[in-house]
Amino acid sequence: MKASDSFAIAEIERARKYHRPRYWALLADWILQLALLTGFVFFAPAGAGPWWARVLELTALVAATSTLVRLPLSAWRGWVWERRWGFSTQSLPAWLADVAKGFALGLVLTGLALLGLIGAARAWPSWWPAVVAPAAAVLALVLSLLAPLLFERLFNRFWPLPDLELAASLRRLSERAGVPVRTMLVTDASRRTRKHNAYVSGLGPTRRLVIYDTLLEDAPQGELESVVAHELGHRRFRHVAAGTALGMLGAAVGVLVLWLVLRWAPGPATSPGDPRAVPLILLTLWLLEMGALPFETCLSRRWERTADRFAVELTSDPATMERMHRRLALANLADLDPPRPVYVLLFTHPTPPERIAAARMGT
Repeated sequence: MKASDSFAIAEIERARKYHRPRYWALLADWILQLALLTGFVFFAPAGAGPWWARVLELTALVAATSTLVRLPLSAWRGWVWERRWGFSTQSLPAWLADVAKGFALGLVLTGLALLGLIGAARAWPSWWPAVVAPAAAVLALVLSLLAPLLFERLFNRFWPLPDLELAASLRRLSERAGVPVRTMLVTDASRRTRKHNAYVSGLGPTRRLVIYDTLLEDAPQGELESVVAHELGHRRFRHVAAGTALGMLGAAVGVLVLWLVLRWAPGPATSPGDPRAVPLILLTLWLLEMGALPFETCLSRRWERTADRFAVELTSDPATMERMHRRLALANLADLDPPRPVYVLLFTHPTPPERIAAARMGT
């Protein structure tokens, strides 16, 4: 289906003007990150002091340098451009505060993970992957469990859905879907953006459905129910659990790839027990992450199509589903006709024209 079958040419062009510079900025950001990590692999300082202190110092040095060098691009892409197009509701100090919180959280998690990896390699030089691989998988599981309770609350506030009648209607919808929802929250997305969204996160006791306050304020109840039905589809088919399981597998595989890279590369800076291996470890993991992008986005698009089909079946209202996709596309200025490489690499959802075409077919 062509984008012009569902959207006006002016709407398609407006979305293109918003997104194309952002894609180029992202490409430049990736090139900068690759250059910085490669440079640290060859020119990282040896440092002094106990091994654990050198691991933390080098991790902090790499992370801080990367963040500062890439900050102008990040600020342009995440704040300047968003404000120019009327999306960002943050002041620059508030945006920088979010960057600082994200940096601090990433530094703590990365530093602790590298301490564990290098410490294990020093304790068990011959068979450290047998310890680190399952530990990495468990860490991925723990992070998925804790994210709703700890990490998400660092950036947003959450509260129960205030409209009791709407909450009761959505709970009845979840019961019809076969996945009753106990925790249904609204988040203060409007403190940062005017864009609309909803999502499910967490596992077991931390599982919940979250609705942006921007979506709650603007969408009619029928369209809001379509959004929630879509998110219930993710729960019904256990997409969060499956994603966590794949993340656990990817973490373990990443450790095995690291083992091969560190065995192959010569020099003391590539010994898994040497703190100087930190930049090579970070570079290898980043390259693995980039290489996995097409597979991750392909699987995500498949899951999104499954959730869309489920939502149409649950609500028996494909027309409202179509209106919902159109509203979200225009509210978020989604790219309606992305370049194919961008679609393969970055798009976790089908394009709005694809989703509307599926809704019109009732599947």
